[in-house]
Amino acid sequence: MPLSNSVQRSLPSLLILVALAITSLPARAAAPVAEPFGQLPDGTKVELYSLRNEAGFRADIITYGGIVVRMLAPDRGGRMADVLLGQPTLERYLAGSAAAAALIGRYANRIADGKFTIDGMSYSIPPNSKGGGIPALIHGGKRGFDKVVWAAEPTTRDGQPALRLRYTAADGEEGFPGRLQVEVLYSIERKHGLRIEYLAKTDKPTPINLTNHAFFNLKGEGEGDILGHELTLRARRYTPANAGLIPTGEIAPVAGTPFDFTKPRLIGERINADHEQIRNGRGYDHNFVLDSQDGSLALAAIVREPASGRVMEVLTSEPGVQLYTANGLNNPRGGKAGKPYVRFGAFCLESQHYPDAVNQPAFPSAILRPGKPFRSTTIFRFAAK
Repeated sequence: MPLSNSVQRSLPSLLILVALAITSLPARAAAPVAEPFGQLPDGTKVELYSLRNEAGFRADIITYGGIVVRMLAPDRGGRMADVLLGQPTLERYLAGSAAAAALIGRYANRIADGKFTIDGMSYSIPPNSKGGGIPALIHGGKRGFDKVVWAAEPTTRDGQPALRLRYTAADGEEGFPGRLQVEVLYSIERKHGLRIEYLAKTDKPTPINLTNHAFFNLKGEGEGDILGHELTLRARRYTPANAGLIPTGEIAPVAGTPFDFTKPRLIGERINADHEQIRNGRGYDHNFVLDSQDGSLALAAIVREPASGRVMEVLTSEPGVQLYTANGLNNPRGGKAGKPYVRFGAFCLESQHYPDAVNQPAFPSAILRPGKPFRSTTIFRFAAK
């Protein structure tokens, strides 16, 4: 049956409305594409994936160590800058870069003397750190997750580019019990943010503490120190540490100490204070007990850089965050831009379970058991004001 004249006259308008509705839908980005990033001495190839959104935010990730090698964020004038310390080549990372935004595991941070007990079974792993003359196992051992090549699956999440990385640590790897299957999903948010989701399963009880050790400077990579950055932490307590930066077991209030960032304070304001804990770390290298302790995704920290206007928020489901102010950083060669990396030239906010939690009954448990997957989410979100 032929259309009436009135319907025929209205068709062009209807088609225009449909076209406008379609064009107003959010664009769905394609999965990232692999690019070569060198190879290991044994011939294993390493790939780079660039995650970008329509707003210009970008994060480049390599399969070696799951390292985020670059992160571009805008200032208040809309100018993009790389706010992440890192190296331009795989060879430089293999040479031992001290400022890699790598995935850390099986247990991030420290375990006192490399010893712990699970269900009456004792384990002893050779320490790989001796800060303050006190031995500790740090960041998973000599060959932690930051030094392996992860299997990559480019994908999307909520219509934005994403990268799924997988690695299986064998039972006994680096001395840890249990075959641990780990999956990490990096994804870009629609505005300016990088989401990191962790999933792990084990076949035996095992310690677990997964994080990303990103070194940030909101002025830009290699642009001097971060002492003028303003920091707020949603943490009214912290865990004091001994000279080896291993927690003493105490959970102490930050009030009245250089660790009180419950209101905005400059990072450098009290970084040289005559305080035992500051002396132990030569600056900040301490675990903060977040106010949110129920495992939900919550705001943990806000960092603002006044000159550029860049603001970074850290949201996490973890109970703690390690503030590290690159106290030992001293690399005249620098990184991607060739500018020197100096002491206090970056800050880290590592979402985590507490250091040495496997030996501290008062801390939240860091033991993963079969049948109960480990799940954790952290978001680094950027804005400019």
